[in-house]
Amino acid sequence: MPVRTSDVIAADLASPANHAEWQAKPGEEIVVNWVMSPPAPGSGGHTTVFRMIRYLEERGYINRVYFYDPYRADHQYYESIVHDYYRFEGHVGNVDDTMEDAHAVVATSWPTAYLVYNARSAGKRFYFVQDFEPFFHPVSAASILAENTYRMGFHAITAGGWLAEKLRTQFGMVADHFDFGCDTSYYRDQKRSKRDGIAYYARRDARRGYELGIMALEILAKRRPDINIHFYGDQISNLPFQVVDHGWATPSQLNDIYNQCFAGLSLSLTNVSLVPHEMLAAGCIPVVNEAEHNRIVLNNSFVRYAQPTPQALAAELEAIANDPDFSAISSDASRSVRSASWEQAGASVEAVFRRTLRLPSDRYVANGCDGTTDISASMNAESL
Repeated sequence: MPVRTSDVIAADLASPANHAEWQAKPGEEIVVNWVMSPPAPGSGGHTTVFRMIRYLEERGYINRVYFYDPYRADHQYYESIVHDYYRFEGHVGNVDDTMEDAHAVVATSWPTAYLVYNARSAGKRFYFVQDFEPFFHPVSAASILAENTYRMGFHAITAGGWLAEKLRTQFGMVADHFDFGCDTSYYRDQKRSKRDGIAYYARRDARRGYELGIMALEILAKRRPDINIHFYGDQISNLPFQVVDHGWATPSQLNDIYNQCFAGLSLSLTNVSLVPHEMLAAGCIPVVNEAEHNRIVLNNSFVRYAQPTPQALAAELEAIANDPDFSAISSDASRSVRSASWEQAGASVEAVFRRTLRLPSDRYVANGCDGTTDISASMNAESL
């Protein structure tokens, strides 16, 4: 179990926790505690969290990171990853030590929510939700325990509007959301003269539909042996067709892969990943499985949807490669995500903190910020 039994037993939802709230004063620096699992390099979920932390730091917030780790891994090793890979220079502690008071205390996954619920530290409780995590498990104690965290009374900040609506309607949560950004400093159309491949985000993860993707690409490989198939993510072997296996790749390496490809296959059986926006920015057309959550969150006319069968997915990938207007479509797709920035996502998250913590407006001047960031488009939690 990724959560300690003692933490679950201590979290009596029938007797809601009453956490003291640390009221912000004019000119005071705002402190946010982020409780997370120890991160590996390249973790998509942690990358998004640290993007938000970086945005807040630039606006005068003090951020602290606390690891929740029932497996008791080497703290110094993971702290070095936080500093070196994620470029976070602030405090990195362990929840088994004392977690200091803060204006906001943020759970970032369902196991961490139990600790945040039980902790005696002062601070308004938030839940940074990037996926519907009960779906990570078969129907089991783990799936029920994950679902119960949405009944803890936290204020949710979700990745995309689908999750916010789901948490509001099914669990009665207060939920705001931010729209996904795209780092166009890494991902861009290099205007290659020739594309001859298909990219596949290969993760042996139930929510990424790995087996379905392999079957679709086996069909495509038999139909079109002239198309190179590029894998990245997990390193894969013993496949019934030829692939170029890149394994784990850096953003700049990913951009090079995308620019060799007509299309990319990115399956998301729960909340969508960051991959489709990255592909679009590079002029690579993403094919995703038909699902309400994918359409709501992506909201882009250049994404191609296919029924989640191997045959339908393979056919859609082949259709893109055969499209005589591909060059124009690819250029338009790249331009379609240029306005989707992580700066806007950070502004949406900060707007939630400003409103919920009732921050005085004069603190921006006190911290050297002029408060002119345009967040008007991000304030409305009902925009999707």
